[in-house]
Amino acid sequence: MPAPPPARGPVLPYRPPQPKYRSSTHISRTHKIAAYTLLVLGSIAFLVPFYFVVNASLKTDTAVQSGDFVSPPASVEQMQFRNYPRALAPDKMDFWPALSNTVVVTTLSVIGQIISCSLVGFGFARFRFRGRSILFMVMLSTMMLPAQVTMIPVFVLFRSLGMIDSFWPLIIPMWLASPFFVFMFRQFFAQIPEELVEAARIDGASNWRIYWQLMLPLSGPVIAIVAIYTFLASWNDFLGPLIYLNSPQNRTLALALNAFRGQYGLSDAHLLMAAAVVCMLPCVILFFAAQKYFVESVAMTGLKG
Repeated sequence: MPAPPPARGPVLPYRPPQPKYRSSTHISRTHKIAAYTLLVLGSIAFLVPFYFVVNASLKTDTAVQSGDFVSPPASVEQMQFRNYPRALAPDKMDFWPALSNTVVVTTLSVIGQIISCSLVGFGFARFRFRGRSILFMVMLSTMMLPAQVTMIPVFVLFRSLGMIDSFWPLIIPMWLASPFFVFMFRQFFAQIPEELVEAARIDGASNWRIYWQLMLPLSGPVIAIVAIYTFLASWNDFLGPLIYLNSPQNRTLALALNAFRGQYGLSDAHLLMAAAVVCMLPCVILFFAAQKYFVESVAMTGLKG
């Protein structure tokens, strides 16, 4: 008779070997704590100048001239809220004409960037023509060209056209497409399925109709990103209006604030701070209202196409 098989002991559950290093959960938690700590410290560093400006705008001129930017007012009664209407008064700063000029320039600039950049991006993403890749690379290479290089030739061009001391030199370049925004539109349009475009062509849609009724409605996130960045750049632009605008009635908010600083900066520093807070307030509101689009803009540039 064959020998009976050897008796087997109880089957123990499998236990994977324990790593000699700390768990990934602990490492991930440590990284998150370090990242959030750095973000908080960086936010505080960037908010310190903003705090100084707001704090100085609520104090008297004597306190500001003495360098008291750190300690806040002791009570609400000591806050000088009347500094704001005084700073925006016509005898101090032509706020409302400057605001209307800035709104006109900014609105037309945002519309021009969206239309021109989306058109060029649609062409690079959906049209097949010889030299498309080379032309696209040449367009992107212009981003490395400093603005100071073309400043004088562009000024001479607009002067020869008789557009100095008007808003046209600030608006027309915004209707000629920006390479960075063209790149964003091109990357987004390239992600749209080709079957969707072919279905529109089968239904008899022209290229213009595909762009206007199909591509633009789908590109809402990119349009929002382009509008936000263009708004911030145009609203805060100082060099362009300084070069092309000469008349006081054509000043934007940046020029009006600079004239305020030159006129009343030594004696009315608290009013200057109040005017600065009012001028930056739309940008602050826009930032908090559109935070997710700033994050999407970083992800959008990494799309393959």
